[in-house]
Amino acid sequence: MQEKKAITVSEITKKFGTITAVDNVSFEVAEGEFFGFLGPNGAGKTTLIRMLTTLLKPTSGKAVVSCCDVAREPAAVRRAIGVVPQAMTSDLDLTGYENMDIYGRFYGIRSKERKERMRYLLDMVGLTARANDLVATYSGGMRRRLEIARVLVHKPKILFLDEPTIGLDPQSRRVVWGLLEKLMEDDSLTIFLTTHYMEEAEALCKRVAIIDAGKIIAIGSPDELKSQIPGNDIVSLSLAGFTESIVEKAESLPFVHRIVVEDDYIRAYVDSGAKNLPMLIDEVRSSGGTVLSATVHEQSLEDVFIHYTGKTIREEEAKKVSFLVGPGIPQKLGR
Repeated sequence: MQEKKAITVSEITKKFGTITAVDNVSFEVAEGEFFGFLGPNGAGKTTLIRMLTTLLKPTSGKAVVSCCDVAREPAAVRRAIGVVPQAMTSDLDLTGYENMDIYGRFYGIRSKERKERMRYLLDMVGLTARANDLVATYSGGMRRRLEIARVLVHKPKILFLDEPTIGLDPQSRRVVWGLLEKLMEDDSLTIFLTTHYMEEAEALCKRVAIIDAGKIIAIGSPDELKSQIPGNDIVSLSLAGFTESIVEKAESLPFVHRIVVEDDYIRAYVDSGAKNLPMLIDEVRSSGGTVLSATVHEQSLEDVFIHYTGKTIREEEAKKVSFLVGPGIPQKLGR
């Protein structure tokens, strides 16, 4: 039986003047799937989510969300979705209960149904005891949980989360992860997440699309993406006395699949890194090099990003969008 599609995107492009923020992107998301878009700030994630949630019109291409064309049927799309943007949007001068109540009224939910739904959601996110407190007294993690609960009041079919844990401390981030995992117990809800946290995508998403400079560079489950890179471990060596012969001899070892040179570091894609590390170090020393430090780690989505782009997500993170312009709009355009 063919899976029903919650989202279908076909060759969608968004340009701001001469700058292409999203470049000919196509993908599908099945109903009930937790789907992630992973990439650095400025990669096009927020621009894409704004198109899918009807806040921006595509320059070209087509997107269908919950069986509705985002450009031709925006009102129908908005009724079917819930959106949690990067910025906190709950009203600090209202209580948690009041924030949710106003949201439910916007969607015309009748009083009895609205109150029952709000009680259920506040309990689910662990805020029942704080429901009547001003949101100004909430921590960042509590406020984010409230905002996720708020957009579920009208029972959307698809939940869009744009960098939902950005700015949260690690403990609060994991609390939000637990909440999102709980939401996925309801098979009828589809979740679309954008993030630049590799561990977040690996922990939550069934499938991930990695985006860079407006283009999808890889798509699949986290395990599928990591399996595309040869070797199951990466050994990073900091060297003194680096020579080309070090790379040549290291690449000749049977357990080494590939070596990438970064200044005075080498990254070796290897099988069984912990077991074979001593042999690799011996080979470097025999070639006249000195190992200053060595680390071994399993393949991650960060390594997939490096494999396809030649740079780390952290390097790309330095290219922030302007605070005054806002995320999703290229800095060069300004206001």
